[in-house]
Amino acid sequence: MCELLAMSANVPTDICFSFSGLMQRGGNTGPHKDGWGITFYEGKGCRNFKDPLPSAKSPIAQLVTNYPIKSESVICHIRQANSGKISLENTHPFTRNMWGKYWTYAHNGQLKNHRENLPVKYHIPVGETDSEHAFCWILDQIHITFGENEPDEITLFSFIAEKAAFIDTLGVCNLIISNGECLFAYCSNTLHWITRRAPFGQASLIDAEVVVDFYQETQDNDIVTIIATQPLTGDETWQKMLAGQWHLFKFGESITEG
Repeated sequence: MCELLAMSANVPTDICFSFSGLMQRGGNTGPHKDGWGITFYEGKGCRNFKDPLPSAKSPIAQLVTNYPIKSESVICHIRQANSGKISLENTHPFTRNMWGKYWTYAHNGQLKNHRENLPVKYHIPVGETDSEHAFCWILDQIHITFGENEPDEITLFSFIAEKAAFIDTLGVCNLIISNGECLFAYCSNTLHWITRRAPFGQASLIDAEVVVDFYQETQDNDIVTIIATQPLTGDETWQKMLAGQWHLFKFGESITEG
């Protein structure tokens, strides 16, 4: 299956260290060679980089690795295709606009009979994947339920959690979704996270010979949470989410869970 990577931080932070490890799994240390993408939020805007090439061989991925874009919210995905051809339109993350905000979504897993069980009306998929279809269904359900009145973040993302749990009944549904302010992660079977805060130390990537001393790169009040399908470092303690568990992160902290 695909692999996910996301970040929530309380200060603009680059994700170069984690991304340089993940990209190796896209055709080098892992089989996820059917494209990759990453979305960085910056204020109300976002930067999207996508490529149907394997991330381990993508010049665009190399650019992202070497370009320290700083963001408080990031979503990344490397793809092992099982629904839809290898193409740019089928490459995660998917981004749509709602309530004047960019919403970004990435999914790991495969869903059965998704078109019959997740009918869409207002948000029509561009590509062929079950993942984008599920994203459009979630947005439709939000639109139908709340209309033009955006609810508070706890109400909204608790609602999204209910919809994620329903999608999970159709197969495997590890997903990450963000509106640029909050970052929501739902675990179907495999998802890990780690929150780094002072006192910061060193960490070593599993998939590349890269070591970073976070003490040299951070301030004492920095809080950075990384979410990934599988742990990216071998010398830190990652938290494994349980099946059906979800977390809502904001500024690096888990503000609610279920």
